[in-house]
Amino acid sequence: MSENSSGQNEKPSTTLPGTVERIIESPHPGMPEKAQIGVEGAEDLYREIRIENVLTDEDGQEVALKKGAPVEVTIEADPEHTTKKSD
Repeated sequence: MSENSSGQNEKPSTTLPGTVERIIESPHPGMPEKAQIGVEGAEDLYREIRIENVLTDEDGQEVALKKGAPVEVTIEADPEHTTKKSD
């Protein structure tokens, strides 16, 4: 896990590694396919998430994840929605 807290304007965050476990075809033509991602470090019952398999590359083009692709899952929150952890 990594945590970003260097700048005052940055949101508190953590990033976890993951892997695209499978691509789920859409049951309806108008809906996008889904990518199932296994998140390392998450509890067993909650380690898989599914997202629409639509990303945007640096040129603004839509791209899709491939099965087996390594990914990073980042969780961030506004500072006012977090509390200090005690040691």
